[in-house]
Amino acid sequence: MAIGKRTKKIREGIDRTKLYPLADAIKLVKERATSKFDETIEVAVNLGVDPRHADQMVRGVVMLPNGTGRTLRVGVFARGAKADEAKAAGADVVGAEDLVEIVQGGKIEFDRCIATPDMMPLVGRLGKVLGPRGMMPNPKIGTVTMDVASAVKGAKGGSVEFRVEKAGIVQAGVGKASFSEEKLVENIKALVDAVSKAKPAGAKGTYIQRVAVSSTMGPGVKVEPGTTLA
Repeated sequence: MAIGKRTKKIREGIDRTKLYPLADAIKLVKERATSKFDETIEVAVNLGVDPRHADQMVRGVVMLPNGTGRTLRVGVFARGAKADEAKAAGADVVGAEDLVEIVQGGKIEFDRCIATPDMMPLVGRLGKVLGPRGMMPNPKIGTVTMDVASAVKGAKGGSVEFRVEKAGIVQAGVGKASFSEEKLVENIKALVDAVSKAKPAGAKGTYIQRVAVSSTMGPGVKVEPGTTLA
């Protein structure tokens, strides 16, 4: 398949076999994020795990020091005082049985979902709807909690959920091309640090094997894994 002129141009100057220090990789990616919109900067981390085994599952949440540059819509399943707390913290959609019905009907007007523990028997009915989208509330990543205000503010302020995919890769957006190189480096180090701390008991050998950064429309740049550690 022929490579387009734009793709050829943005790939120029990148050695696809080389591992770059993180700061250099970010510089190359930013220089090539030339789309008319503010491209998202993404990081992919290959881990030495097999997620098919329960003891090698990697997931968690991390608060990026400089935010994501993206405004998430947050939905909260809560009642009474907790519902009021969620609204005051800036939640976009708050409800109980009424919200369950809306979501069951296929209308999802949020990107992140939070629930109080008492709502989980209700929310459990939405597993087939929210599960495949990776939006099911989970106490392990702080989205099933009584402290809904903090969870909402975190989701709005730049917390990122990560979960290892079947191929053993964690991928996440860590900011925008308009961010400074320093801010992107800080965000990536925070993410890699959180992934490192989430190392499962069943992981053998080298845990963080490969790291690459890219922008939405740009080429991937391989990174020296050691330079991503805080």
